[in-house]
Amino acid sequence: MGRTKVNELNYNLEEVAGGVPVKIWTKGVPVEPEAKQQLANAAKLPIVFKHIAAMPDVHLGIGATVGSVIPTIKAIIPAAVGVDIGCGMMAAKTTLRAEDLPDSLAALRSAIEKAVPHGSAPKHRGRDPGSWENPPETVDQIWATLVDEFDALCELHPRLKNTNNRKHLGTLGTGNHFIEVCLDEVGFVWFMLHSGSRGVGNAIGTHFIELAKKDAERNLRNLPDKDLAYFEEGAQYFGDYVRGVSWAQKFAMKNREVMMANLIATVRSVITKPFEAHVEAVNCHHNYVQQERHFGEDVFVTRKGAVSAKRGEMGIIPGSMGARSYIVRGLGNPESFESCSHGAGRMMSRTKAKKMFTIEDQVKATEGVECRKDADVIDEIPMAYKDIDAVMAAQSDLVEVVHTLKQVVCVKG
Repeated sequence: MGRTKVNELNYNLEEVAGGVPVKIWTKGVPVEPEAKQQLANAAKLPIVFKHIAAMPDVHLGIGATVGSVIPTIKAIIPAAVGVDIGCGMMAAKTTLRAEDLPDSLAALRSAIEKAVPHGSAPKHRGRDPGSWENPPETVDQIWATLVDEFDALCELHPRLKNTNNRKHLGTLGTGNHFIEVCLDEVGFVWFMLHSGSRGVGNAIGTHFIELAKKDAERNLRNLPDKDLAYFEEGAQYFGDYVRGVSWAQKFAMKNREVMMANLIATVRSVITKPFEAHVEAVNCHHNYVQQERHFGEDVFVTRKGAVSAKRGEMGIIPGSMGARSYIVRGLGNPESFESCSHGAGRMMSRTKAKKMFTIEDQVKATEGVECRKDADVIDEIPMAYKDIDAVMAAQSDLVEVVHTLKQVVCVKG
């Protein structure tokens, strides 16, 4: 990017030659040059409206950076939405208190791991541990509300049929997806989880990213990055993509709801004291696209690793598996297209983290948290992420903190 103008507000304005500017909320937070280049690439697309907003957790992604808000006019970039369509967070406050939790949390973690399918295995090892073998009745009831729309989509795009769909509803996944039991600043117990549209969302995203690239070739578009291929309104697959992405976002929302209900029931089987949950429940996407009105225009807003933060709207900004998380209220800042960060944001790749840190480092960094502490989760070590407190300080004009949560149990996929 070119010149940087320092603004008296929380963001810096980065001018992009041949493109719209980028407003970047990263004061006090490191940003790699490759991420800035990706932001500049997206800013040069003719479909981008007004400016791009980069959140404090911004980092390198595929095509578009994770932690960016890209408004577009009459067009959508499928790779900017990504393949984990509708990925997001859900949190529920309970009436349980810290003193109601058992002294040893190992049994609670074990019960959650048994109740919620999570993880994955290579196909040659047989059944996918991250899917239901026989989905419970509650899953089938929710699937019944989704299946007609899915079948209609499959008629148009048959390759989507043979995917993990029904059997992935109410399941966690892998990587940075998690289920946590947390305590807030006054000792109330919260349940929090992070997941998206699972196998079927990945298939929908991948399929339409390929079609967008073919569309770009057909129209001889000179793109700064082939992953920034887009569909314009009226293009052959624009309407199909809108249907597909909307359905995957609905699936992701339901996926979290099913998991949360299962999680609450599982905790009730371990902790006998009666409790209420869903007090101040929040369920929000952070990888998605939707139509919104900004600066007097109707635009498609793609939030890739960003959360909607309209004035008064509740959201969730998780830290890493050893750091605090935040329940926030949006301040409705128009400059960020009423958005905030979706987490701490990675500071290094998974490969680098695995090379750099040991199991001993992981044990030390997650002290006091009942969680896996083995070689397969080193890529999720807290030091692989940016400092969540610095991230929160950099977006004090985007959200206000309502609750601060600290996890005591963390289940990883």
